[in-house]
Amino acid sequence: MSGALVALAGIVRRDLARFLMQRGRLLAALVRPLVWLLVFAAGFRMAIGVSITPPYATYIIYDVYIVPGLVGMIILFNGMQSALGLVWERELGSLRLLLTAPFPRWWLLLSKTVAAAVVSILQALVFLAIAAAWGVIAPWQGYLFAIPAMFLLALMVGALGLALSALVPQLENFAGVMNFVIFPMFFLSSALYPVWRMAEASPFLARLCAWNPFTHGVELIRFALYRELNVQALAALLLATAAFGAAALWLYDPARGTLRRRS
Repeated sequence: MSGALVALAGIVRRDLARFLMQRGRLLAALVRPLVWLLVFAAGFRMAIGVSITPPYATYIIYDVYIVPGLVGMIILFNGMQSALGLVWERELGSLRLLLTAPFPRWWLLLSKTVAAAVVSILQALVFLAIAAAWGVIAPWQGYLFAIPAMFLLALMVGALGLALSALVPQLENFAGVMNFVIFPMFFLSSALYPVWRMAEASPFLARLCAWNPFTHGVELIRFALYRELNVQALAALLLATAAFGAAALWLYDPARGTLRRRS
């Protein structure tokens, strides 16, 4: 195994061990989506119907519709929490120490993003198991197909979090910025309601939903759970991941002084 892969494995193992030691973190990550699934979905089940739209072959209840969106919620919140951890590590000085390792800076940042993505996927799989026990079950092959989709969405959110962590100088400020990113990104998406239903109320908001890269991540997971590939969602998510990743690399470039001024 090359040194770069050893570094990647070490960073992933470190973040995974930290997550497993913080048992309350998993519970906290599951509370939000479970409240939506077990409480809100039950209340909205009869009020919000979902017509026959791909990837569904028949009418579905609201519980079935929102599960991919709630998976996206877990990935979004964990990605931002991991970015918050980067700000904390920068204040402690451990991030600067990591970035002085004899590996390309982009590889170290990618390794941190991959580590956060692995943790997100573990949380999402636990949620999907609980949802299946509740009665929201996808084809078993769909769970396997959904893992790469979840990983790609986690990379996109992680790249966005990296860029934000380079821009925000202090831990307290970043916690506030998270709210301005998470909630618009989540509620202006197809996580809780189809875009076509949003268009009935506000065409402008529907356009925002359509341009939201989180929408495409949720739709990629939704289609994957039913063993289908949404090519448009995949292309949009890849483009957003590349854009956020390029922005993060540019902001973390010490030659530009961005990270140095905030360290």
